[in-house]
Amino acid sequence: MRRRAWPQWHSLADMRLHAAVVSGLLLVVAGVYQWLPVKNRCLVHCQAPLAFLTQRWRPGVSGGFSMGASHGAFCVGCCWLLMMLLFVLGVMNLFWIAVLAAVVLLEKLTPQGLIAGRLAGLGAMVWGIYLLVAS
Repeated sequence: MRRRAWPQWHSLADMRLHAAVVSGLLLVVAGVYQWLPVKNRCLVHCQAPLAFLTQRWRPGVSGGFSMGASHGAFCVGCCWLLMMLLFVLGVMNLFWIAVLAAVVLLEKLTPQGLIAGRLAGLGAMVWGIYLLVAS
């Protein structure tokens, strides 16, 4: 009995999407998100965790939990789409993991973090549009 072949839109070997349209859309959305005010608001909170602690201090275990959840939400809001790009680039690809980690590091620790993030967003948009047009 012959097995039916399923369409290959992803690969388990490198855990990467192979559908150019899906990859292109994800790149464009991630690139646009890098330019949105909500991204910048989250980035400001992630860049200054000490200010967050001094302004929103809550005593006790439940206070610590709520502060951690609140600050974590800002950090997720800052970088979630960059991490989603690993499905385009390869979840198991150490080179792309290092590149995205460097972008996040530049964004969070340097005064030019906003510019670095926007340049990365521009690159993602250009690459995504290329994939969409080429497919």
